[in-house]
Amino acid sequence: MKAILMLEDGKSFAGEGLGVEGEKIGGVIFNTAVVGYQEMMTDPANAGKILVLTYPLIGNYGTAPKFNESKGVWLAGFVIKEKSRIFSNWQAKQSLDDFIKEQNLVAMSQVDTRTLAVHLRQKGEMLGIISTKNFEAKELLAKLNDFKKKPPESALPKISVSRPLHRGREKAKYKIAILDLGITNSVIRQLETMGCSITLLPYNTSAQEILSAKPKGLIISNGPEEDAGLKEVVDNIKPLINRLPILGISTGHQILAQALGAKLTKLKLGHRGVNYPIHNPASYKGEITVQNHGYVVDADALSKIKEVKVTGYNLNDRTVEEIEGKKLKIIGTQYYLASPGFNEVNSVFKKFIKMLTKE
Repeated sequence: MKAILMLEDGKSFAGEGLGVEGEKIGGVIFNTAVVGYQEMMTDPANAGKILVLTYPLIGNYGTAPKFNESKGVWLAGFVIKEKSRIFSNWQAKQSLDDFIKEQNLVAMSQVDTRTLAVHLRQKGEMLGIISTKNFEAKELLAKLNDFKKKPPESALPKISVSRPLHRGREKAKYKIAILDLGITNSVIRQLETMGCSITLLPYNTSAQEILSAKPKGLIISNGPEEDAGLKEVVDNIKPLINRLPILGISTGHQILAQALGAKLTKLKLGHRGVNYPIHNPASYKGEITVQNHGYVVDADALSKIKEVKVTGYNLNDRTVEEIEGKKLKIIGTQYYLASPGFNEVNSVFKKFIKMLTKE
């Protein structure tokens, strides 16, 4: 079936429909990673987005439930260049095609993703609509304009747990609460590897309720950035500063910075991929990181906050990637805390655990 991606600036891209028929609107983003398509599709941080993959061949190693980062796909739409006709992987349980249909995802292939990525690089991320039913430019642009007039809805009630949920060991030395804005399974696995007792909390849990659970520390997870429910989260975090150790990951890092009084800046083009270099100004060491964000914490605003240091910069554009406040007992990373290898734990989690032992 035919399909079209129409951007809000009037640029359109034709292709072949995958998955289910329909129309879906969302912010159009692209990710440059060579592998990890299933993880990206099931990452709650991409909720409501139309995800474009720049790697030209997708689906060659199939899909399997064990690689899901959450309970399902949160995307509005999915765009690729070429879908592999076969898949080869001893862990695969089904094809990408079957996975897309199972998730009722509106998707399209045979799209010139190179030209699309160049266009977004030049113009910036913008709203778009995928349609397998209507191909009239004026009508599609009208639908995009109508969508922009609607008040934003929060995806957090669907993404987050609805009640406290326990994971990991029942009794452990490190009892950690996670404010679930869209926590990924890969993060939970690392914490379980460290022997932590984990309690997932709904995104709107109040400061008093968090303290009542008596955790050794709090993690504010990654999740969607432009969500209507995040203001409430910031307000709930403010009273917790200096009350217990806090680690913020990606969107959680932005929440933590806003609770401290900093502001966010929107990037023309987000950082989305697995090869973003960061640098710690206290050393000559660099690190390659996984990133998926369209906003950054404003460096000038951070410089006015006492007891907070910028401990990591993006080497490409000097944006803030990591902050730390030893006296305030906080760590924030704009990048994802990916595992460096099988059953290995990111060094930031180890640093956070050390912070807990000083309590």
